[in-house]
Amino acid sequence: MNIVYFTHSLRSCWNHGNAHFLRGVLRELQILGHHVRALEPASNWSLDNLLADAGEAGLTAFNDAYPDLRPETYAADTDPTALVEGADLVIVHEWNDPTLVAAIGDLRKRGGDFRLLFHDTHHRAVSAPEEMQAFDLSDYDGVLAFGETLSEVYRGWGWAGRVWTWHEAADTRLFHPPAIEGDRDGVVWIGNWGDGERTAELERFLFKPVQATGMSLDIYGVRYPDDARATLTRYGARYHGWAPNARAPAIFARHLATVHVPRRYYTTILPGIPTIRVFEALACGIPLISAPWNDSEQLFRPGNDFLVAHDGGEVEHNLTMLRGDPARRSELIAAGLEAICARHTCTHRAHELLAIATRLDLPARNAA
Repeated sequence: MNIVYFTHSLRSCWNHGNAHFLRGVLRELQILGHHVRALEPASNWSLDNLLADAGEAGLTAFNDAYPDLRPETYAADTDPTALVEGADLVIVHEWNDPTLVAAIGDLRKRGGDFRLLFHDTHHRAVSAPEEMQAFDLSDYDGVLAFGETLSEVYRGWGWAGRVWTWHEAADTRLFHPPAIEGDRDGVVWIGNWGDGERTAELERFLFKPVQATGMSLDIYGVRYPDDARATLTRYGARYHGWAPNARAPAIFARHLATVHVPRRYYTTILPGIPTIRVFEALACGIPLISAPWNDSEQLFRPGNDFLVAHDGGEVEHNLTMLRGDPARRSELIAAGLEAICARHTCTHRAHELLAIATRLDLPARNAA
């Protein structure tokens, strides 16, 4: 099958968590024998910020980890007809320009010999619905949503029978425990500050309890304003700035534990959707403590695959316990790895996408 994926950026993971998943799943599709083209605008917000932050060297980790993924770039005025030529399945990510989204839909309407899906991996459908409804999806064959509660939103918008829940997952060819265990110490948190939508939660579930244990805290991520950095300094956390996602396994391998603090939208109006970091951390074999979120789809076994803390005191208690109990750490690591390997790898998601493609009744010339 010839698959064309329009991403915001595959090269850049700067404040672009979905690039993590797409890299893994597109590589799996290639390994399964499909021809994959990843397309991204020559200039895009994530890449522009990465280059401003780290220069061309910031792309080295991606190039080293994914030598077989070579995304193609296109200019803003490129005719999309040439970009989808020969495609059997075209997928357009929701970070793309609405004009491009509409233009590709128009190609489909005018007899394009491909099936067309829209891929939504964000909370804007509930946090800014007017932005999402500005996309003209009238000629799309379906929607891929990264959680069941998001799929429900699309069903309410008239997509019943044409929306599929397609969760993110761990790229276990890259995200796995270290081959040789080294010394581990302290707590690590990899995440972006964002727009202050979980500031209180980070202080409650991360900064205060880690400080109370006396353990070190390393923070990696972007979009930390001056007041956020001042908060980190006040709690004794070490801020390292942006790190390429391909380097995350090595970062996890140096630490004793990590903490998941979900964004507020994923605990309230879009419950049940874990971020990519949950999948990646468990795949890397690092014990995970999570603030509460409703695993409504039973993706994991809370309390078994990771520990759940309902307040900062429970985070402090769990961290102290993990520091002094190597056997419990080993149990958590084994359970988390088991959950990922059984259900949540990019290989699983590649096969799920192929099953969806089969249901789309692709043209007969592509059936083989």
